[in-house]
Amino acid sequence: ELDIQETEQETYITVRRKKQTIFLTVEDDKLVYELKYIIGAIIKESPENQQLYHEGQIMDVTKPLSYYDLSHDLLDPMTIDLSLKLENGEFEPLDVVSYSMPSDLL
Repeated sequence: ELDIQETEQETYITVRRKKQTIFLTVEDDKLVYELKYIIGAIIKESPENQQLYHEGQIMDVTKPLSYYDLSHDLLDPMTIDLSLKLENGEFEPLDVVSYSMPSDLL
């Protein structure tokens, strides 16, 4: 008799802010708030100082990532944009620099 355990599905994510891109692999059932902790550990910012956007909309920190359009394709990861809280308490406007292509590939 085989004992088949259900494995958590993982999703591939790119988090982008200005010229920075972070590539992550996380479980689909992680909450957006938990994702902020993972990002915060990398960029040294607390979750409260981060605003995450998916397709231009602020992500709900109480929702699991599975609520959003996930990608299980490493070559086509889910894109999340990040803005950080400014000293005045407001979040900076979204600013994501497009990837540049080497001129010989254009």
